Amino acid sequence: MSDILAQLDAVISSRIAEADPSSSYVAKLHHSGLDRILKKLGEESAETIIAAKNAAQSEDKQELIGECADLIFHMLVMLAHTGLNSTDVSAELARRFNISGLTEKAARPVSDKI
Repeated sequence: MSDILAQLDAVISSRIAEADPSSSYVAKLHHSGLDRILKKLGEESAETIIAAKNAAQSEDKQELIGECADLIFHMLVMLAHTGLNSTDVSAELARRFNISGLTEKAARPVSDKI
């Protein structure tokens, strides 16, 4: 999965830097600002939750897969807008690997636990 994420990072970064917002969805989101990107990310999160509820009651999981792809894509746009990418998230996941989730969460500052 990291190969496709790296490819998406590159395309998103390129579109942010070079594309015309009138012809590129990524450029349009980026130029609309962080609040618009976060609103879209929230919408995709809600759609993913609904798709997961539907998938739990169905043999067809394609809706959930599609919504997860949309959510991840919009997360990558948000990361790029803030100067980050999937490699930064992968590094954090690697850091947490083999650490109990309960231990990791207990070590966070109080503000992160809310």
